[in-house]
Amino acid sequence: QVQLVESGGGLVQPGGSLRLSCAASGSIFSIAAMGWYRQAPGKQRELVADITRGGSTNYADFVKGRFTISRDNAKNTVYLQMNSLTPDDTAVYYCNLFYNRATNFWGQGTQVTVSS
Repeated sequence: QVQLVESGGGLVQPGGSLRLSCAASGSIFSIAAMGWYRQAPGKQRELVADITRGGSTNYADFVKGRFTISRDNAKNTVYLQMNSLTPDDTAVYYCNLFYNRATNFWGQGTQVTVSS
């Protein structure tokens, strides 16, 4: 069993920045793909960014140029640096670890609120 613990969410003003972290338990982190998703009230969960075990990254169009995903395999941690935040970025952000269909885990989520 893998446990994912997100941190770093909070309230930030428009134009501000936040850095989310997701720490994973277990030994599978370094061979798994990691992703950040978000879910706003009344909306479906959507992919924000993901990173392969080799470090290749993929971003949703709405965050390109503003967000950066990275991973530290020595610390079993994935990060999401979020810059130039807007109120549309307000959502619960979830960390995901994916290795195969039987090894697919989610964190509990961390709230990000962008408001003046």
